Amino acid sequence: MKLIFRSMGRYGKTIFLAVALKLLGTLAELSIPYILEHIIDYVVPLGQLKPVILWGCLMFAAAIVTRMLNVTANRWAIENAHRVSYDVRQALFRKIAYLSGNQFDAFGLPSLISRMTSDSYNVQSAVQQLQALCIRAPMLLLGGVAMTLAMDASLAMILVIMLPLLILIVLAVSAKGIPMYARVQGKLDVLVRIMRENITGIRVVKALSKSEYEKKRFADANEDMTETDITASTVMAIPGPFLQFCLNVGLTLVVLLGARRVNDGTMEPGVILAFLTYFNMIAMGVMGLTRIFMTMSKASASANRIDEVLRAGTDQHILSPEEGLTPAAPGFIRFENVGFRYGEDSQSDDQGDFAGEGREKALDGISFTIEKGESLGIIGPTGCGKSTIIQLLLRFYDAGEGGIFLDGRDVRTYDPDELRRRFGVCFQNDMVFQDTLRENVNFGRSLSQEDIRAALGDAMALEYVDALPEGLDYAAAIKGANLSGGQKQRLLVARALAGKPEVLILDDSSSALDYKTDAAMRRAIHDHYGDTTLIMVAQRVSSIMGMTRILVMDDGKIIGYGTHEELMESCPVYRETYQIQMGDMQ
Repeated sequence: MKLIFRSMGRYGKTIFLAVALKLLGTLAELSIPYILEHIIDYVVPLGQLKPVILWGCLMFAAAIVTRMLNVTANRWAIENAHRVSYDVRQALFRKIAYLSGNQFDAFGLPSLISRMTSDSYNVQSAVQQLQALCIRAPMLLLGGVAMTLAMDASLAMILVIMLPLLILIVLAVSAKGIPMYARVQGKLDVLVRIMRENITGIRVVKALSKSEYEKKRFADANEDMTETDITASTVMAIPGPFLQFCLNVGLTLVVLLGARRVNDGTMEPGVILAFLTYFNMIAMGVMGLTRIFMTMSKASASANRIDEVLRAGTDQHILSPEEGLTPAAPGFIRFENVGFRYGEDSQSDDQGDFAGEGREKALDGISFTIEKGESLGIIGPTGCGKSTIIQLLLRFYDAGEGGIFLDGRDVRTYDPDELRRRFGVCFQNDMVFQDTLRENVNFGRSLSQEDIRAALGDAMALEYVDALPEGLDYAAAIKGANLSGGQKQRLLVARALAGKPEVLILDDSSSALDYKTDAAMRRAIHDHYGDTTLIMVAQRVSSIMGMTRILVMDDGKIIGYGTHEELMESCPVYRETYQIQMGDMQ
């Protein structure tokens, strides 16, 4: 709930005005039954038309003022709620963009998506209802009670006796509803994850004829969430009928007692009519409070989930040069005895103790050096830690053991943006955005037409781009669905090259290319980016055999390091891989 009120603070002036208008509108509304009672009991008996018309006009004016003030207040409440929701989504998106790899893994992508969408919408609904009902509902309730007490205290006591019981029921049910709605949002996270997996992998699902299986998996998760939501909503709906029943009983007692007193001549008939109207207003106030509690129960659970992300402290601090490690030997890029396991505490001590000690290490004892302008090829089986090396170098994660250095500095002493601006990266499963090919290469960097075309040419992509009717203005579909695998990979390599980076990282970025195109692209990179340090992760020996150094990985460890010729002599795994791939098996 603190998040909701904190977010509303920025729009305090307009929120105050909306609430003030709602207050004035409610006061005008409360005056209408009193005016009606006065007309019936005191104006009509005069037998004169003019006073009736005057008081009738006053009653009509009160109704018009009530409507105008409520409509204006509701419009401002809606605008304020949307602005608050906008700010919450913006803050959440900014925070997610800077989460570390460990934090992102801990929250999970489906959960972050539902927090950005469903949870932020719940907060928006709560902000809107707080402005629309937080004054109106209590004012109708308390104002109605006050007016009935002023008109006839003995009759009003029927309602006064009931109110504490009704309020206790609402509070008790609401306290139970908040954790239940939190569970609903957790179930929604699971549903979003399954839906995302199926949309992303729809071709695999169809190719393996698993559509029915996936439909059942989604249906099970959907049913689980729906049942949890029904349970929560049922519990939160308990006060409504009970409150209405109690109010109806009270209203019946008022009519019976009031009619008896009118018959005895101790009460005017207009008082009963006013009482009936005020009882309806009180009922509306109680039901409004119930709606507020239901909405706030949902919103409180959602706000806590959003606040959990917003308040997540960084687990990757920027160290001062004095706090950072000093490399034992020179080198432009240097790994010194680096160890890492996913889910570990990145702020481990110098002895290399891991928070996730039970987990298997993704990297163990990794040491190598690259000089500026040199190239490094990394090869090994799937899951051996090749991409993990790249993620540690870019500081998506922090190593648990050892040190990683760039240009003589511990990577932890760099501001993340400063560090990553020195790299051009093409990941294994990189993203083609739903935009023109030009913007997919430019990527908001204000690159010139010449730089974009040069990068496309070096990535061997210019030929197919120029063959398209729209050329660079051709619109790529979501995830590049209207491009072939090879076209996407060449476009992504062009994006990495276009910024003329100090360090170029190509993570298995040529797997969809034929050998001729792959060789031509590597030759263009060698000829035009001679000062760029190149790190290439590959499955093909042919892609990396010309590198300055080659790193052979297996099970998170280095099992070979050297030139192609040296590894052919010293590393049986590399030699066997070469012979299998190049058709040179004896």
